[in-house]
Amino acid sequence: MAFRQAVKRPIKFFVKELNAHKQPRNCFSSLGDRADQFSDARWVGNPNAASSYFARRFNSTVSASDQMNVKSALVGCNWDIEAALKDLRKKGVVLAAKKSSRTAAEGLLAVAQNDNRAVVIELNCETDFVARNDVFQYLASSLARMALTAEGSAGQIQPAFPFGPEYLENMNINLDHPKLSGETTVQGAVTEVAAMVGENVKLRRGYLLSTTSHGVVSSYLHTCPQPGLGRIAGLLTLEVEDTNASLDALKHVGSSLAMHIVASKPLFISKELVPDEAIQSERDVLKSQAESSGKPQMAIEKMVEGRLRKYFEEVVLLEQKFVMNDSVNVKSVLSDLSKEVGSTVKIGYFLRMEIGEGIQREITEAPETVANVA
Repeated sequence: MAFRQAVKRPIKFFVKELNAHKQPRNCFSSLGDRADQFSDARWVGNPNAASSYFARRFNSTVSASDQMNVKSALVGCNWDIEAALKDLRKKGVVLAAKKSSRTAAEGLLAVAQNDNRAVVIELNCETDFVARNDVFQYLASSLARMALTAEGSAGQIQPAFPFGPEYLENMNINLDHPKLSGETTVQGAVTEVAAMVGENVKLRRGYLLSTTSHGVVSSYLHTCPQPGLGRIAGLLTLEVEDTNASLDALKHVGSSLAMHIVASKPLFISKELVPDEAIQSERDVLKSQAESSGKPQMAIEKMVEGRLRKYFEEVVLLEQKFVMNDSVNVKSVLSDLSKEVGSTVKIGYFLRMEIGEGIQREITEAPETVANVA
């Protein structure tokens, strides 16, 4: 019946613990076969029956303001419970819209991947308390899985594909969760969860990486409340020239390199890909610092070159000391891997993303670290 479907919708934002007869569970998971009694004509237009039922069945954990919201909806709908439930849901959407201007810098990154592609999305909220909410986490994971399989022409063609919320928000998504409303749009799902948790919730951005040849996509998540979720993500593609080469070794090393990316924050894959402007700017700064030492010009030039090598070790992935073994750099790790599989292995693309980066500094869009070998 209609009400049986309505009770599954996310009106727990207002009605959190509406108990069924003789059962301690909340109304929306335990009504079961008793839902039919609510569609009976005696409940429609009968303020005493409906009001007394709601009064009896409210759990003590429900706030007075929420009870007033429910009573107001019942009165406004002439004590038609089904209509009141719909009204409460609409109010939840309105309240979510009012919260949309508030800063949402917390949340989670969600990663989904298969053999040759991976996607990471950022779902924001206002507090880490909401980020630990099971509904919020379910939504984040669902959005990542959907983005991985989304039929978008740009995402199918580009091996490194950044996207904003508009890429997904009008697509349909089926949410198989008892507190959510089943099939809806991505934007509808985000708004629904925002109304439920009482905070500004937004899908901020995403990134899809895929291999362009024989290889693997590897990922690592830091501060991980459950598999596929975290606060910092590292992703990369490893590609091998020999199309017959085994990928097992690449998967093992790829996981370690993804962890390295999270820890070491590289900006470029190789020295050749560092822009000339960035090198010249760094050289000017280092030269100015060296000149203040008062040493001879020849000594100054050596100091600048030495510090410039240090700069490359800090920002270039292949030059960085490997976090799992700082006696070698990442370039040596790839060289050893190439020998193991019997064919040249290279990093195609890499990405490092952190929850809320840039938002605190009032930057409209936070820059992602993405690099590729030309």
